[in-house]
Amino acid sequence: MLIAAPCQAEETKEKEKSAGMAFGTEFFLTNDSDHFQSRRVSVEFFPAFENADRFLGFRLGDYQYRQDSWRRAGQKISFLARSIETRTGDGGAMEAGVFQQGGHTLLTLDGNYRISPTKSTAVEFLLTRDWVETPKSLDRGIDFSFVGVAVDQGLGSHVTLVGLVAQQYFSDGNRRDHGRLRLIYQPSLDLGLTLQARYRTYRSTHEDVDRAYFNPKSYAESMLAVSWRQRFQGWTAAVTAGLGNETINHELRQPTRLLDFSLQSPVRGSQVFRFGAGYSRSTTFSGPSYQYRYVRGEWIILF
Repeated sequence: MLIAAPCQAEETKEKEKSAGMAFGTEFFLTNDSDHFQSRRVSVEFFPAFENADRFLGFRLGDYQYRQDSWRRAGQKISFLARSIETRTGDGGAMEAGVFQQGGHTLLTLDGNYRISPTKSTAVEFLLTRDWVETPKSLDRGIDFSFVGVAVDQGLGSHVTLVGLVAQQYFSDGNRRDHGRLRLIYQPSLDLGLTLQARYRTYRSTHEDVDRAYFNPKSYAESMLAVSWRQRFQGWTAAVTAGLGNETINHELRQPTRLLDFSLQSPVRGSQVFRFGAGYSRSTTFSGPSYQYRYVRGEWIILF
């Protein structure tokens, strides 16, 4: 109680602070083994910024895509809103925008909302609408809408089961039905280490999409992963590595790999810094050794 009292007083003090203005910049870079590259550079303005989990703002992004001799540019303006309880993760976040590229215009949306009906159960609702980012899809203006719900269920203090069901609607008439399961075991509550068994699958209603994007009739992947998450002086670092196996159309079987790293500054402070990088290896229509890499970052300064 002696330790908790000053912490609660500090948290109350932070909540009572009025939101101020903030400016930021953000980037997102990707490239893959098909020589497809994307680059997003954005500037951000937050008229109301309380902390990294509670703000209102706007983002103006410039997008560049390229593959060999093919080029495409796009622009997007978005409204940002986030209100999340840092301790529990409950609350929601949203980015709604207008995205124009190649003579096509799309109203985009990326949002989620999480609630915890009990101490051991959490439910999260997900909604995303965006372009399909391949050269042929961008040329044709093909977009998708992803709608899903995920449930986190604690099974004791060391085990959590996460399940997701979702549907993904493509503007070319295709639909995918998604299912995902993740069993997470935490051997020690103090180390930040978890062992994970992951499984995901989807089925497509249309197998022939004229190679506009990778689209098997059925897809399944099972993976074993190790994740480590640690906090030090308010900073949060996380690393995840996984090895798996995928099955395509119940026939082709190939190994998969995953590596992901993230770093975030303290939620409350005069500056907010986020950085992430990742690598994955799986199969696409170009072959079984498709590799994807990304780097992203964000820096926000409060005034």
